[in-house]
Amino acid sequence: MPWKMDTSHTEIGFSVKHLMVANVRGRFEQFSGTVEADEADPTGALVHVTIDAGSINTRDAQRDGHLKSADFLDVATYPTLSFASTSVELHGADRATLHGDLTIRGVTKPVALAVTYNGQATAPWGTRSAGFSATTTISRKEWGLVWNAPLETGGLLVGDDISITIDIELQKAD
Repeated sequence: MPWKMDTSHTEIGFSVKHLMVANVRGRFEQFSGTVEADEADPTGALVHVTIDAGSINTRDAQRDGHLKSADFLDVATYPTLSFASTSVELHGADRATLHGDLTIRGVTKPVALAVTYNGQATAPWGTRSAGFSATTTISRKEWGLVWNAPLETGGLLVGDDISITIDIELQKAD
């Protein structure tokens, strides 16, 4: 059964350590995605997401410009990030692990997202929606995001681990 992302009720966010003392958060403003799933057997679900890399927003224009540059996402060369699922492991009625391939800067690596199913509802105008939350942590260096600057006090300006959080609302497609 096909579902599509309700982008006005979905957020793809991330956080990373800055100066080794604070978390900087951001999100992507432009993305699309679909899910093909049999509700009776969600282990065969197929999830595809495409993210406009240039839509990154950390609430700081200068930082966003740097993140779009060749030092990080290199949006001129790699305008999109993508995710394609490979398998689903169920851990009860509302928990699962979604395995898939994440592509950043032309590098594709496997990732596992911890997913929580938040239920379904019918909107007053008749559309059917399902909600999910997902998290994972990746090492940015595995995708070629290696730029950094040493600090005088030791350590580095930007942390290696990126925490990814996704809150998604899907609408049943016609």
